[in-house]
Amino acid sequence: MLLEFSFWGWLCIGLVLLALELVASFTFFLWLGTAALVTALVLFLFPETSWQVQFLIFSILSVTTIILSRRFLVNRQNKSEVPKLNRRAEQYIGRIFTLSESIEQGEGKIKVDDTYWKVSGPRLEKGTEVRIIDADGAVFTVEAAE
Repeated sequence: MLLEFSFWGWLCIGLVLLALELVASFTFFLWLGTAALVTALVLFLFPETSWQVQFLIFSILSVTTIILSRRFLVNRQNKSEVPKLNRRAEQYIGRIFTLSESIEQGEGKIKVDDTYWKVSGPRLEKGTEVRIIDADGAVFTVEAAE
């Protein structure tokens, strides 16, 4: 079977891998499919290419395209204008609010806009201004604002 690998075989493999990419969308099958299509092109231009060389071309192209695409895609990750959009609690780090409930036994509350948030920190009285220094889920860590 390996000795009969032809242009059409590589073309079919390439198209199947590209179709898998449409279904899976990992941007992994895209590069394998591209490598298979390029191997088919090489085999179309040079039909006497041995199966060992065909698999060598496919392997080298697969590894090369995957490595290059990963480097390219990592460098092109979209930088958001609002990086903390879906991390609401982190938007408040560094801001100052007034305690709505005293912090006793490490827990209290502050009012941010129209919502009450749990806070943790040192013992402080109601009405004290606090600065948010960290956010762990829906609980802020605060310290007395100076």
